[in-house]
Amino acid sequence: MQAYLGEIVALTTAVCWAATSLFFTIASKQVGSQLVNRVRLPLATLFLAITHLLWQGEALPIHAETSRWGWLGLSAISGLVLGDAMLFQAFALIGARLSMLLMTLVPVIGTLLAWVFLGETLSPLEIGAIIVAMSSVAWVVSERDNSAPEDGNPRNYVIGVLCGIGGASGQALGLILSKRGMAGDFPALSASLMRLSVATMLIWLWALIQGQLGPTVEGLRIRRAQWAILSGTVAGPFIGMTLSLAAVQLTHVGIACTLMSLSPVILLPMVHWIFKERITQRAIVGTVVAMVGVTMIFWT
Repeated sequence: MQAYLGEIVALTTAVCWAATSLFFTIASKQVGSQLVNRVRLPLATLFLAITHLLWQGEALPIHAETSRWGWLGLSAISGLVLGDAMLFQAFALIGARLSMLLMTLVPVIGTLLAWVFLGETLSPLEIGAIIVAMSSVAWVVSERDNSAPEDGNPRNYVIGVLCGIGGASGQALGLILSKRGMAGDFPALSASLMRLSVATMLIWLWALIQGQLGPTVEGLRIRRAQWAILSGTVAGPFIGMTLSLAAVQLTHVGIACTLMSLSPVILLPMVHWIFKERITQRAIVGTVVAMVGVTMIFWT
Protein backbone atom coordinates (compact mmCIF):
# COMPACT_ATOMS: atom_id res chain seq x y z
CA MET A 1 0.00 0.00 0.00
CA GLN A 2 2.78 2.44 0.94
CA ALA A 3 4.52 1.83 -2.39
CA TYR A 4 1.45 3.09 -4.26
CA LEU A 5 0.59 5.98 -1.92
CA GLY A 6 1.20 8.60 -4.62
CA GLU A 7 -1.09 6.82 -7.05
CA ILE A 8 -3.80 6.48 -4.39
CA VAL A 9 -3.54 10.18 -3.56
CA ALA A 10 -3.78 11.08 -7.28
CA LEU A 11 -6.92 8.98 -7.72
CA THR A 12 -8.42 10.57 -4.62
CA THR A 13 -7.69 13.96 -6.17
CA ALA A 14 -9.61 12.96 -9.29
CA VAL A 15 -12.59 11.99 -7.12
CA CYS A 16 -12.37 15.38 -5.38
CA TRP A 17 -12.39 17.23 -8.74
CA ALA A 18 -15.39 15.17 -9.87
CA ALA A 19 -17.27 15.90 -6.64
CA THR A 20 -16.43 19.59 -6.93
CA SER A 21 -17.95 19.79 -10.39
CA LEU A 22 -21.16 18.20 -9.11
CA PHE A 23 -21.44 20.57 -6.15
CA PHE A 24 -20.76 23.65 -8.28
CA THR A 25 -23.25 22.45 -10.92
CA ILE A 26 -25.95 22.27 -8.25
CA ALA A 27 -25.00 25.69 -6.87
CA SER A 28 -24.78 27.33 -10.31
CA LYS A 29 -28.27 26.13 -11.19
CA GLN A 30 -29.58 27.47 -7.88
CA VAL A 31 -28.01 30.95 -7.71
CA GLY A 32 -26.10 31.50 -10.94
CA SER A 33 -22.50 30.89 -11.98
CA GLN A 34 -21.20 34.41 -11.20
CA LEU A 35 -22.35 34.26 -7.59
CA VAL A 36 -20.77 30.83 -7.15
CA ASN A 37 -17.46 32.14 -8.46
CA ARG A 38 -17.60 35.21 -6.19
CA VAL A 39 -18.27 33.19 -3.05
CA ARG A 40 -15.99 30.20 -3.53
CA LEU A 41 -12.88 32.34 -4.17
CA PRO A 42 -12.64 33.98 -0.71
CA LEU A 43 -13.55 30.66 0.92
CA ALA A 44 -10.80 28.87 -0.99
CA THR A 45 -8.35 31.67 -0.18
CA LEU A 46 -9.13 31.36 3.53
CA PHE A 47 -8.69 27.57 3.56
CA LEU A 48 -5.48 27.75 1.54
CA ALA A 49 -4.08 30.57 3.70
CA ILE A 50 -4.55 28.39 6.79
CA THR A 51 -2.76 25.53 5.02
CA HIS A 52 0.03 27.86 3.91
CA LEU A 53 0.42 29.14 7.47
CA LEU A 54 0.81 25.60 8.78
CA TRP A 55 3.23 24.46 6.06
CA GLN A 56 5.20 27.63 5.28
CA GLY A 57 4.91 29.59 8.54
CA GLU A 58 3.10 32.60 7.06
CA ALA A 59 -0.47 33.17 5.91
CA LEU A 60 0.54 34.94 2.67
CA PRO A 61 3.84 34.98 0.74
CA ILE A 62 4.08 38.79 0.90
CA HIS A 63 7.85 38.72 0.39
CA ALA A 64 7.58 37.23 -3.10
CA GLU A 65 9.12 39.29 -5.91
CA THR A 66 6.97 41.85 -7.73
CA SER A 67 7.53 40.02 -11.02
CA ARG A 68 6.05 36.84 -9.54
CA TRP A 69 2.98 38.71 -8.35
CA GLY A 70 2.64 40.13 -11.85
CA TRP A 71 2.82 36.82 -13.70
CA LEU A 72 0.68 35.00 -11.15
CA GLY A 73 -1.79 37.88 -11.13
CA LEU A 74 -2.21 37.59 -14.91
CA SER A 75 -2.57 33.85 -14.42
CA ALA A 76 -5.33 34.47 -11.88
CA ILE A 77 -7.22 36.73 -14.28
CA SER A 78 -7.00 34.18 -17.09
CA GLY A 79 -7.70 31.00 -15.12
CA LEU A 80 -9.55 31.82 -11.92
CA VAL A 81 -11.54 34.91 -12.93
CA LEU A 82 -12.37 34.48 -16.63
CA GLY A 83 -11.73 30.76 -17.12
CA ASP A 84 -13.62 29.58 -14.05
CA ALA A 85 -16.47 32.03 -14.68
CA MET A 86 -17.01 30.41 -18.08
CA LEU A 87 -16.63 26.93 -16.61
CA PHE A 88 -19.32 27.56 -13.98
CA GLN A 89 -21.61 28.92 -16.67
CA ALA A 90 -21.02 25.68 -18.59
CA PHE A 91 -21.92 23.72 -15.43
CA ALA A 92 -25.27 25.52 -15.35
CA LEU A 93 -26.02 25.09 -19.07
CA ILE A 94 -24.72 21.63 -20.04
CA GLY A 95 -24.03 19.92 -16.70
CA ALA A 96 -21.00 18.55 -14.92
CA ARG A 97 -20.15 15.62 -17.19
CA LEU A 98 -19.82 17.48 -20.47
CA SER A 99 -18.20 20.48 -18.80
CA MET A 100 -15.50 18.32 -17.21
CA LEU A 101 -15.01 16.45 -20.47
CA LEU A 102 -14.32 19.79 -22.17
CA MET A 103 -11.86 20.58 -19.38
CA THR A 104 -9.77 17.61 -20.49
CA LEU A 105 -8.73 19.94 -23.30
CA VAL A 106 -6.70 22.00 -20.78
CA PRO A 107 -3.48 19.97 -21.25
CA VAL A 108 -4.11 19.84 -24.99
CA ILE A 109 -4.58 23.60 -25.29
CA GLY A 110 -1.74 24.15 -22.81
CA THR A 111 0.59 22.05 -24.95
CA LEU A 112 -0.35 24.08 -28.03
CA LEU A 113 0.11 27.40 -26.20
CA ALA A 114 3.49 26.27 -24.88
CA TRP A 115 4.46 25.39 -28.42
CA VAL A 116 3.41 28.82 -29.74
CA PHE A 117 4.54 31.11 -26.89
CA LEU A 118 7.29 29.19 -25.10
CA GLY A 119 8.85 27.48 -28.09
CA GLU A 120 8.34 24.00 -26.63
CA THR A 121 8.58 21.43 -29.41
CA LEU A 122 5.88 18.89 -30.21
CA SER A 123 6.78 15.30 -31.07
CA PRO A 124 4.74 13.37 -33.65
CA LEU A 125 3.23 11.31 -30.79
CA GLU A 126 2.13 14.49 -28.99
CA ILE A 127 0.53 15.81 -32.19
CA GLY A 128 -1.27 12.50 -32.60
CA ALA A 129 -2.40 12.60 -28.97
CA ILE A 130 -3.82 16.10 -29.44
CA ILE A 131 -5.79 14.97 -32.49
CA VAL A 132 -7.14 11.91 -30.62
CA ALA A 133 -8.20 13.92 -27.57
CA MET A 134 -9.84 16.77 -29.48
CA SER A 135 -11.61 14.45 -31.92
CA SER A 136 -13.00 12.31 -29.10
CA VAL A 137 -14.30 15.33 -27.20
CA ALA A 138 -15.91 16.71 -30.37
CA TRP A 139 -17.52 13.32 -31.04
CA VAL A 140 -19.12 13.18 -27.58
CA VAL A 141 -20.21 16.83 -27.59
CA SER A 142 -21.88 16.40 -30.98
CA GLU A 143 -24.31 13.86 -29.46
CA ARG A 144 -26.93 16.51 -28.89
CA ASP A 145 -29.96 14.38 -27.97
CA ASN A 146 -28.17 12.91 -24.91
CA SER A 147 -27.01 16.21 -23.43
CA ALA A 148 -29.71 18.68 -24.32
CA PRO A 149 -30.22 21.51 -21.84
CA GLU A 150 -33.02 21.14 -19.36
CA ASP A 151 -35.04 24.00 -20.89
CA GLY A 152 -34.79 22.43 -24.36
CA ASN A 153 -33.15 25.52 -25.86
CA PRO A 154 -30.47 24.44 -28.39
CA ARG A 155 -28.87 27.89 -28.13
CA ASN A 156 -28.07 27.26 -24.46
CA TYR A 157 -26.33 24.03 -25.39
CA VAL A 158 -24.10 25.80 -27.93
CA ILE A 159 -23.34 28.59 -25.45
CA GLY A 160 -22.56 26.01 -22.77
CA VAL A 161 -20.11 24.18 -25.03
CA LEU A 162 -18.43 27.46 -26.01
CA CYS A 163 -18.18 28.41 -22.33
CA GLY A 164 -16.60 25.05 -21.57
CA ILE A 165 -14.03 25.54 -24.32
CA GLY A 166 -13.44 29.09 -23.11
CA GLY A 167 -12.97 27.83 -19.56
CA ALA A 168 -10.42 25.25 -20.72
CA SER A 169 -8.57 27.88 -22.75
CA GLY A 170 -8.49 30.30 -19.81
CA GLN A 171 -7.13 27.67 -17.46
CA ALA A 172 -4.55 26.51 -20.00
CA LEU A 173 -3.29 30.06 -20.47
CA GLY A 174 -3.30 30.45 -16.70
CA LEU A 175 -1.00 27.44 -16.41
CA ILE A 176 1.42 28.92 -18.94
CA LEU A 177 1.52 32.22 -17.04
CA SER A 178 1.86 30.36 -13.74
CA LYS A 179 4.90 28.54 -15.10
CA ARG A 180 6.56 31.90 -15.68
CA GLY A 181 5.58 33.04 -12.20
CA MET A 182 6.97 29.90 -10.53
CA ALA A 183 10.35 30.01 -12.30
CA GLY A 184 13.22 29.04 -10.03
CA ASP A 185 11.41 26.33 -8.05
CA PHE A 186 9.00 28.73 -6.34
CA PRO A 187 6.62 26.71 -4.07
CA ALA A 188 3.43 25.69 -5.87
CA LEU A 189 1.38 26.13 -2.70
CA SER A 190 2.51 29.76 -2.37
CA ALA A 191 1.80 30.39 -6.05
CA SER A 192 -1.72 28.94 -5.71
CA LEU A 193 -2.44 31.18 -2.73
CA MET A 194 -1.12 34.25 -4.57
CA ARG A 195 -3.34 33.48 -7.57
CA LEU A 196 -6.40 32.99 -5.35
CA SER A 197 -5.72 36.23 -3.45
CA VAL A 198 -5.46 38.30 -6.62
CA ALA A 199 -8.55 36.66 -8.15
CA THR A 200 -10.60 37.26 -4.99
CA MET A 201 -9.71 40.96 -4.86
CA LEU A 202 -10.44 41.50 -8.54
CA ILE A 203 -13.74 39.65 -8.69
CA TRP A 204 -15.09 41.36 -5.55
CA LEU A 205 -13.95 44.78 -6.82
CA TRP A 206 -15.84 44.11 -10.04
CA ALA A 207 -18.90 43.00 -8.04
CA LEU A 208 -18.73 46.24 -6.04
CA ILE A 209 -18.55 48.32 -9.23
CA GLN A 210 -21.53 46.45 -10.67
CA GLY A 211 -23.52 46.79 -7.43
CA GLN A 212 -23.72 43.01 -6.96
CA LEU A 213 -22.87 42.84 -3.26
CA GLY A 214 -26.52 42.93 -2.20
CA PRO A 215 -27.69 40.28 -4.70
CA THR A 216 -24.77 38.07 -3.64
CA VAL A 217 -25.83 38.16 0.00
CA GLU A 218 -29.47 37.63 -1.02
CA GLY A 219 -28.57 34.62 -3.16
CA LEU A 220 -26.66 33.00 -0.32
CA ARG A 221 -29.88 32.69 1.68
CA ILE A 222 -30.72 29.62 -0.39
CA ARG A 223 -29.60 26.85 1.94
CA ARG A 224 -28.99 24.23 -0.75
CA ALA A 225 -26.68 26.66 -2.56
CA GLN A 226 -24.80 27.40 0.67
CA TRP A 227 -23.97 23.77 1.28
CA ALA A 228 -23.15 23.12 -2.37
CA ILE A 229 -20.71 26.05 -2.58
CA LEU A 230 -19.06 25.17 0.73
CA SER A 231 -18.78 21.48 -0.16
CA GLY A 232 -17.41 22.24 -3.63
CA THR A 233 -14.84 24.66 -2.23
CA VAL A 234 -13.64 22.19 0.40
CA ALA A 235 -13.49 19.27 -2.05
CA GLY A 236 -11.76 21.18 -4.84
CA PRO A 237 -9.62 24.27 -4.16
CA PHE A 238 -8.79 23.11 -0.63
CA ILE A 239 -8.55 19.30 -0.40
CA GLY A 240 -8.17 18.62 -4.13
CA MET A 241 -5.46 21.23 -4.64
CA THR A 242 -3.55 20.07 -1.55
CA LEU A 243 -3.75 16.41 -2.59
CA SER A 244 -2.62 17.26 -6.12
CA LEU A 245 0.55 18.82 -4.72
CA ALA A 246 1.12 15.77 -2.53
CA ALA A 247 0.55 13.41 -5.48
CA VAL A 248 3.28 14.95 -7.64
CA GLN A 249 5.66 14.74 -4.68
CA LEU A 250 4.92 11.07 -3.95
CA THR A 251 5.01 9.69 -7.50
CA HIS A 252 6.12 10.59 -11.01
CA VAL A 253 4.49 13.73 -12.40
CA GLY A 254 3.25 11.93 -15.51
CA ILE A 255 1.55 9.20 -13.48
CA ALA A 256 -0.01 11.73 -11.09
CA CYS A 257 -1.32 13.97 -13.87
CA THR A 258 -2.74 11.01 -15.78
CA LEU A 259 -4.62 9.67 -12.77
CA MET A 260 -5.84 13.13 -11.72
CA SER A 261 -7.29 13.69 -15.21
CA LEU A 262 -9.70 10.77 -14.81
CA SER A 263 -12.47 12.98 -13.36
CA PRO A 264 -14.70 12.76 -16.49
CA VAL A 265 -14.60 8.96 -16.31
CA ILE A 266 -15.42 9.02 -12.58
CA LEU A 267 -18.28 11.41 -13.31
CA LEU A 268 -20.06 9.00 -15.66
CA PRO A 269 -21.70 6.90 -12.90
CA MET A 270 -22.00 9.90 -10.55
CA VAL A 271 -24.15 11.98 -12.92
CA HIS A 272 -26.20 8.89 -13.75
CA TRP A 273 -27.03 8.28 -10.08
CA ILE A 274 -27.39 11.91 -8.95
CA PHE A 275 -28.83 13.72 -11.99
CA LYS A 276 -30.45 10.64 -13.59
CA GLU A 277 -28.61 11.43 -16.82
CA ARG A 278 -28.69 8.70 -19.44
CA ILE A 279 -25.12 7.73 -20.35
CA THR A 280 -24.86 6.33 -23.87
CA GLN A 281 -22.25 3.98 -25.22
CA ARG A 282 -20.96 6.79 -27.40
CA ALA A 283 -20.42 9.01 -24.35
CA ILE A 284 -18.53 6.26 -22.53
CA VAL A 285 -16.31 5.32 -25.47
CA GLY A 286 -15.61 8.93 -26.41
CA THR A 287 -14.72 9.89 -22.84
CA VAL A 288 -12.36 6.94 -22.41
CA VAL A 289 -10.66 7.59 -25.77
CA ALA A 290 -10.25 11.26 -24.84
CA MET A 291 -8.53 10.13 -21.62
CA VAL A 292 -6.22 7.95 -23.71
CA GLY A 293 -5.28 11.00 -25.78
CA VAL A 294 -4.54 13.06 -22.67
CA THR A 295 -2.49 10.19 -21.23
CA MET A 296 -0.42 10.03 -24.43
CA ILE A 297 0.50 13.70 -23.95
CA PHE A 298 1.61 13.14 -20.36
CA TRP A 299 3.69 10.07 -21.21
CA THR A 300 5.57 11.38 -24.25
